[in-house]
Amino acid sequence: MSVSEPPTTDEDTTAALTADFSQTAQALFSAGDVRATLDQVVALAVATIEACEYAGIFLVEENVVKTPVSTDRVVADLNSLQHQTGEGPCLDAVAQGMTVYAVDFGDDPRWPHFGPQATSRGIRCNLAFPLLTNETLGALTLYSRYPLAFGVIDRARGLLLAGLTTVAFSSALAHEGDERQLTTLHNALATRELIGEAQGILIERERITSDEAFAVLVRASQHLNIKLREVARRLVDTGETPDATRRR
Repeated sequence: MSVSEPPTTDEDTTAALTADFSQTAQALFSAGDVRATLDQVVALAVATIEACEYAGIFLVEENVVKTPVSTDRVVADLNSLQHQTGEGPCLDAVAQGMTVYAVDFGDDPRWPHFGPQATSRGIRCNLAFPLLTNETLGALTLYSRYPLAFGVIDRARGLLLAGLTTVAFSSALAHEGDERQLTTLHNALATRELIGEAQGILIERERITSDEAFAVLVRASQHLNIKLREVARRLVDTGETPDATRRR
């Protein structure tokens, strides 16, 4: 028996999840960078979803399956196995954009190659929730050693966690991208300041123009096969002009 539709919840289940929502959201959005966010996701999965024994993130990047975080090595092994066999609940969740529930890998015709190998590793049940962002495709995957493990509240909590994960993951990716751009800008400004200081030394020492001083630094960089900023740093730090930087 298998289920491929997103689970539905009744009013009692919704009420039971209300407190979880705010606590889970706070934990995910305060995690920080991408890795810390994903680490928090899998930790919360095991801690808050009763039937979940192992959890991990399944990502597809440039046709390569990756498991950046997991609570146990078996998760990475099973995710890699899905890539090798070309079948499995995580691949289906990503392809279909919907929750996939494997009630029992030992009796599921959808994955004739992956299912028996998962069972041989002691894993019988799985929930895979798609994580679809602008930057990547992936899934939150939850495993259990027992068939029929995930009840309605477990599935509802997993769906809630997956939804929050998608938003938190996208936010962390955007923040990380902004920080990389800011770091690049700071490095560029620092390099330009360093080169300007080196130019000033050459202008005063060699009695040349700013353009000529810059050309001297470029020739030194090419001759010594080191980056321009390193040539400038050596000149500023030591006050010595390498032979290759003397005016020709």
